[in-house]
Order: sequence, then structure tokens, then C-alpha cells
Amino acid sequence: MSPKHRDDKNYYLYNQYGDNPMPPVGPIALITLNVDPEFAGSVNYFLRNRRAIYLSKHPELSQTPGFMRIDYRIPVSAPRFTSGEGKAIIEQSVRGHDLFIITDVLNHSSTYRRFGEEVSMGPDDHYQDLIRIILAVSGHARRINLIMPYLYEGRQDRRTSRESLDCAAMLRQLYNYNVSNIFTFDAHDSRVSNAIPLGGFENLPTSYQIIESLIRSVNDLKLDADHTMVVSPDEGGINRAIYYASMLEVPLGTYYKKIDYQKKISGDYQTVDKKFLGDDVSGKDILIIDDMIVTGKTMLKAAYDLKSRGASRIFGIASFAQFTEGLSGFNAAYSEGVISNIIATNLIYRSDELQQAPWFIEANMARYVSLLIDAVNHDASLSKLISPTTKINKLLEFYKNRPNN
Repeated sequence: MSPKHRDDKNYYLYNQYGDNPMPPVGPIALITLNVDPEFAGSVNYFLRNRRAIYLSKHPELSQTPGFMRIDYRIPVSAPRFTSGEGKAIIEQSVRGHDLFIITDVLNHSSTYRRFGEEVSMGPDDHYQDLIRIILAVSGHARRINLIMPYLYEGRQDRRTSRESLDCAAMLRQLYNYNVSNIFTFDAHDSRVSNAIPLGGFENLPTSYQIIESLIRSVNDLKLDADHTMVVSPDEGGINRAIYYASMLEVPLGTYYKKIDYQKKISGDYQTVDKKFLGDDVSGKDILIIDDMIVTGKTMLKAAYDLKSRGASRIFGIASFAQFTEGLSGFNAAYSEGVISNIIATNLIYRSDELQQAPWFIEANMARYVSLLIDAVNHDASLSKLISPTTKINKLLEFYKNRPNN
């Protein structure tokens, strides 16, 4: 059935299983310069499989230029001079293409030589390479879409003193450079999108893939109010923890800062301690929910305290696992029986040491990203793809009805 003969009432629907009546904007081009090659390859694999399902149902799409290809990735390079300066080179034409740039600004495995020394690339370096790529393709690609899983400088989303607002400035720069759509995952505060009220900005959740990975990896987990509890390690992550607790229908606890309002140091009131607010955790499995693990000290402090209160198993959940100070603290907590597992996505670079750690569970986001790219390429509605609530409910219903549950 050709697109023009399909039900006009459903033209806006997006079916992730291989049928979509909206025509593609143009041939897809992927640029994955600083992304983990395994993740980039998986996204390309799932996108190719997705298109193969299309063709099995609508063979006429094979006549659409560039619709079905072995590899949608466009080779690019971003060489650096020994001074630290650089440039971007696009090695294949992107004229007329619907371009998707995926960038991992936290990929510390990327290095370059400067003044005879090997230098690890930081977020600023990766962001500048992104700008170079946009400058190289601007005026040639039909549309530029950006997938930035970890939002650059996203933790600084509002001003509290005389300080820079790098994330807002970044979004405005990308908008001014005619980036049509910006996609990120579990932003620290999605209200930063107010910086570009006329731009396309979507904050995507990782909750479904994380819950699915947890359920598949921990067979004897009992997700009910009698056996499990969700805890936020601080006030900043309470909204995310509320969502998990509501979907799983389990109690919620949180840590909050006890502040001495009688004393100021360098203009700020001082945190005396962190206090726990919630039900008794004794004998319960605990899911500590956070958006990211940087050093991991906040999560570990909460885990040790919860264990001292009689908690059973403790699972740490985060969208982005950075471990900027190494894994020794988590290795020790695992060997002491304080934590059972840490669940995080593969949206950013993970070291070999982390991937091989016995306590690490990876939530694979590659298929989801490929579906996102395909849906955007068709200008389809993203509502069902973005909202994980229906899928989580189906997953939990299946989980609760398992014979061995």
C-alpha cells in the first residue's frame, strides 16, 4: 500500500515496529565522531534493521533515494594541530541529507597531542569539535539534528550568583547555527530549554530501558511496597525518584541537607549533615535514583547509611556513569556487601574496567536512539516514543505475571 492510500486519520502516528505513513524528509546521514564505536555501530545496525522491516511491508520505498543503505554513517575527521587548534573535515557529501550528529561530550578516551604531551579531550574540546562539524555542513545538509545524550554544562541550569550560564548560551548558539532539533537524555533540569523557546528541544527519559535491564538482570527482585523502596540521595533528584516510585508503586524516601542558617562561609549557609526522610528501610531492597554518578560519593554515602539502617540489597541507578575518581570506592562497597549493582546507560563512554566490573549492569539505548532517528526523519509524532509510561506498565505487568515471580 502506498503512503497516499493509507488511512489519513493516522498519518501522524509512529509505529516503532515498522509502519509509518509519513514520508522521510531526506536520506539519513549519521555523524558519530567522538562516540563509542560499538554504540555508533549498534545504532546503525538497528536503523538498518528498522528500514528492512519497512521494505518488507512497503517495497515501493526501495525507490526512495538513500532509504536503505548498509551504513548510514558519514566519515568525518577532526584533526588537531600540536598547538591544540583543530578543524573538521567532512569526507562525503551531505547535500540534501537529513543529518543527525551524535556527540558524547564526556568521552575522555579521546586524546590528542599538544606540545609533545598526550591530552585527554574534555567537554569543551568535544563541544568545539561539534561546532566545527556544524560549520562544515551548514548550507549543505537539508536539516541538522543533534543528539547530545549528556547535555553539555547541563548541571548549571540557573544563575545563583555572578556566574556563567554555559548551557543556555550553548543552546542559543546551536539555535543561531540553524540546528533544527536538539535531543538530550534525562537533563539535570529540562527547564533550561527555556533558553530557546522557538527551538526544537526534547528531553528524553531512560527509565524504561533501565527498569527493563534491572528486571532482566536480577531475577529474584520483588517490586512491591513490602519488599522495595526508592530513595533519592538528595533534594535535586527528587522528581526523578518520584516517577520511579510512582511507576513501581513502592514507597519513596529522600535525603535532605540540614543547613546551619546561623552561619555563613564565603556568603553561603553551611550544610551540617544530610538527614534521611522516609519509612523504615529494614529488610527492603533499595533503588537509589540519580541522574548521574560523577565521583559517586553522594550515592556511596547514601548506600552506607541505608545499609546501617538494615536495608537488604542496594541498587544504584543513574543515566550517566562517569566515575571521575575511579571505581575503587564502588569495588570496596561491592566487596563489603553494601551495593549489589549499579545500573546505567551506554549513552556515554564507559571504560573497559567499568564494563567488566561484576556489579555493573548496562542499559542499552542503541535501539531507542535508532527509533528516534527514524521517527524524526519521517517528521512523525514523538509523543508515544518519548513517554515511557505505557511501555513501563506493560513491562511490569509481564514481570508480575511471570510463573517464577
